[in-house]
Amino acid sequence: MRICLYGTGGKVGSLLGPALREAGHEVVDGRADGPDGCDVAIDFTRPEAVLENADTCLAAGVPLVVGTSGFDHEALDRAARDAGVPCFYAPNFAVGAVLMMRFAEEAARALPRAEIVELHAETKVDAPSGTARATAARMGGDVPIHSVRLPGLVAHQEVILGGPGETLTIRHDTTSRDAFVPGVLRALDAVRTLPPGLTVGLDALL
Repeated sequence: MRICLYGTGGKVGSLLGPALREAGHEVVDGRADGPDGCDVAIDFTRPEAVLENADTCLAAGVPLVVGTSGFDHEALDRAARDAGVPCFYAPNFAVGAVLMMRFAEEAARALPRAEIVELHAETKVDAPSGTARATAARMGGDVPIHSVRLPGLVAHQEVILGGPGETLTIRHDTTSRDAFVPGVLRALDAVRTLPPGLTVGLDALL
């Protein structure tokens, strides 16, 4: 596929570009070249850039895979539906993180209280993270979230659940952004088959 990548110089984009080429795809820079003539576009940029990049892709009829968190999901969903173009967003593209969210949802049915601690690099703009918000929503929506931003971190989350006389901790650690590549490749294969609008969550593709 010919892929338009927004965020080629970012922490994820700089790793993703070579990985996509290694997987046999042609990659062009979204800012420099735009999405015209591309099969799919990918956005790993900043929250304030997502909708502008999406508008350009939707005008060209190019499906979009978004890995940036903190943007207006409803606005993108409306725009994609109006354009008749499928878009996909995952708060986390690591398969282990998706499983962590699934296990936390199940555990929340059995234990009465829970809190989430999410830890990311100091450069991450949004807090709480998209993964933490998605986890809380799956667990019932009223789970307290604690955000940590420090150098030396990549992406980490633990869900601590408590009941009388016991606690359960479910933790996922991303030690390298290589963990996101398989999930992005899965999304690239699937996005063009999705209905118009915004589909959310890697769970929908597993």
